[in-house]
Amino acid sequence: MKNYLILCVLAVAVSGCNSEKRSYNESADTTSQSLAGQDSVLTEKIIKVADMKFRVKDVQNTKETLSSIIKKEGGSIVEFSMNSVVQETEKVKYSADSLLELTSYRTEGFMIARVPSDKLDDFTNKMAKLAVFIDNQSMKMEDQSVIYLANKLKNQNKVEAVDQLNKHATKKSNNVESALFLKDDYVDHKIANMLIDEQVQYSTITLSFYQDNTVKQMIVSNDRLYDYQPDFFKRLVLRFVGGWVVFKELLIFIASIWVWIAISLAGYAVFKYYRKKQILVP
Repeated sequence: MKNYLILCVLAVAVSGCNSEKRSYNESADTTSQSLAGQDSVLTEKIIKVADMKFRVKDVQNTKETLSSIIKKEGGSIVEFSMNSVVQETEKVKYSADSLLELTSYRTEGFMIARVPSDKLDDFTNKMAKLAVFIDNQSMKMEDQSVIYLANKLKNQNKVEAVDQLNKHATKKSNNVESALFLKDDYVDHKIANMLIDEQVQYSTITLSFYQDNTVKQMIVSNDRLYDYQPDFFKRLVLRFVGGWVVFKELLIFIASIWVWIAISLAGYAVFKYYRKKQILVP
């Protein structure tokens, strides 16, 4: 009797294992067929990036025209900046108390815009018409189709894996942490595909434009102190007065040292006397 019961238990266990294995194989085959069918569908995902540098007549007017064209094309400006680089500056005399400041400078503009990809060629053609001279122009196309499909298929696998984990979840297992990890990875791939879709729909173009050197004239206050001195005749009179003051100071100085002058003259006279006397003595 005991042997009979053992044989029955073994038969049930083997039957359950075969059934589970058959179910797993069928699920794997279904998944493989589904993925194989999706592998044959490869959606084109082309990202376009353009770059252009050109010279214009006026940077400010070009910026306004560009903004208007981008808005009409359904695009947007991501970044814009404009700066002036001083090439040379000089100040010349304009009047007694003012100077004419001459400044030569170069104005440059920089813009990053996003325009619909299907209108990128028309947009670059319009930019070429605004330019006086084109320094360089380039366009790069990058195919993200395979990466996009890979992210999509990986996300489908993660959904199926999370479902399997939830079906066999137990309190003692770490299925919750595994499911959370798969969900986070799913979100990352989902966002990556969203970014690809956005870059495919809107192309990025970088525009650098500049104008010829401009000379700016501006009257400023005279900061040269030499120009504020009195005129020639007034300075000549002042020099005479100053010379007389110096002469009087010299007399005062001589008067203060007359004793030393007298001693020096007396000593010189004695020296001349004795020298003359030595010459006369044979």
